[in-house]
Amino acid sequence: MLIFCLCSVTANKDLIDMKIVDEPSSYGFNNMNNNRQWGAAAAQEEKLKMRVKPSNVSGPVHLTQLAGRCFRKILENYKYEFCPFSNITQHEQGYHWNPFKGILGVWQEWEIENNTFVAMEMKDGDDCGQIHRSIKVRFLCGNTSDIISVREPQTCHYKMEFSTPLVCHPHSLLVYPILSSDLRKKWDILEGQYRRLEITYKGYKKRLEKIFQEAGLRLTLQQRQQFLQEAKATEEKKHQDRNREFYSLGQCTQEYRRLQEEMERLRLKLATYEGGNGTDVSHNSTIS
Repeated sequence: MLIFCLCSVTANKDLIDMKIVDEPSSYGFNNMNNNRQWGAAAAQEEKLKMRVKPSNVSGPVHLTQLAGRCFRKILENYKYEFCPFSNITQHEQGYHWNPFKGILGVWQEWEIENNTFVAMEMKDGDDCGQIHRSIKVRFLCGNTSDIISVREPQTCHYKMEFSTPLVCHPHSLLVYPILSSDLRKKWDILEGQYRRLEITYKGYKKRLEKIFQEAGLRLTLQQRQQFLQEAKATEEKKHQDRNREFYSLGQCTQEYRRLQEEMERLRLKLATYEGGNGTDVSHNSTIS
């Protein structure tokens, strides 16, 4: 990393323009977090920030016990971490310059079809050109809770399959039973109206969507707008941090010293890495 302080002092000494220029290093410092021996310090270093906050926990009561847990799996040179009702991250494995690591999606709502919870919808992930990454998680019956597969059928739109014994009962993913008595009554009335041809299919779907929104299973228009505003604010802050300027020699000096300390810390990590075995991480899934 090369550091330049470009200073131009005006006659009244009111303004000093300064800029820090980063030049990519060929030493592979960004890759060091693949080495497990760094422990908690490395884990903290690679922590990613979500663009938006996750929605509230909702859905089948038996699935809410997955909240607060995370499941990890390495598939095809990528490590995935699925934290139900929070987010999903992807970390590219391997020892090369600047491996990808990012958030594929943040928990927002359920996809519902035919009175069934089809998938968790996680949206507003990290940038991918002009769009943002998103992922849907489908639950399958299995003896253990584990990530089964991850696909990318469309660019930056992913699909994950997750097995768990929590969905092995044939009624485990039905929507109607988990609703309050008031909402079930509303649904019963709606079904009767539709069967008697008092409303169209489009009207039926629109009113059913409102029932799901009242239950907290789907986002309202206002909630979607709040997500967009929150994401916009996060992007603006990130842009400001990326393009920050220094208006005093003291600020530049302070940043220069901080970067010197950072470089020294990375040199120590590189020395530790070169002295170790450098073995690849295990392909077994882990749970926390």
